[in-house]
Amino acid sequence: MKKVLQTPVSAEDLKDIKIGDVIFLSGHIVTCRDVAHRRLIEYGRELPVDLHGGAIFHAGPIVRKIEGTDDKYEMISVGPTTSMRMEKFEYDFIQQTGVKVIVGKGGMGPKTEAGCKEFGAIHCVFPAGNAVIAAVTVQEIESQHWMDLGMPETLWVCRIEEFGPLIVSIDAEGNNLFENNKVIFNERKEEALAELNQKVRFIK
Repeated sequence: MKKVLQTPVSAEDLKDIKIGDVIFLSGHIVTCRDVAHRRLIEYGRELPVDLHGGAIFHAGPIVRKIEGTDDKYEMISVGPTTSMRMEKFEYDFIQQTGVKVIVGKGGMGPKTEAGCKEFGAIHCVFPAGNAVIAAVTVQEIESQHWMDLGMPETLWVCRIEEFGPLIVSIDAEGNNLFENNKVIFNERKEEALAELNQKVRFIK
């Protein structure tokens, strides 16, 4: 069955979700990347959006103003940016905002693991190269904040329907799919190298 989380997300919603699971998200998601993290954590500026039980997307979208309106925009493309850029902020970000779902590209490290485990959140990977597909799931940009940061860094509050697929890379117990896979891949690498060495040992 397709697993669809609905924001606001609770700890109960996340208890049976494990790394490697594929989920979808409905409700709301807010694009939030480097500078917004820095404003909150380093400069102590309160976020203009309530993220408790909510979801953020490490993304720099392309939006377009809807003709005939003063402040309404539509999503054209919204691809993930590398989540590891937010790693140094993410523990504090989770703690201070109460965010439950973090979406981006690639894995994250020990600070995010600790934040997810301690405060009950998950990190998910959105497949790269699908920015237009992601934009299709955005039904409406309901509001936008900190537009002084420019289009990529603005907090775009999006109403979404079955946004995904999202691959769970860190679950609410702090398990990390990328780190687990590194161990497995390294074990396989040693076996593969040993086998290869046997086949080519005659080469001087």
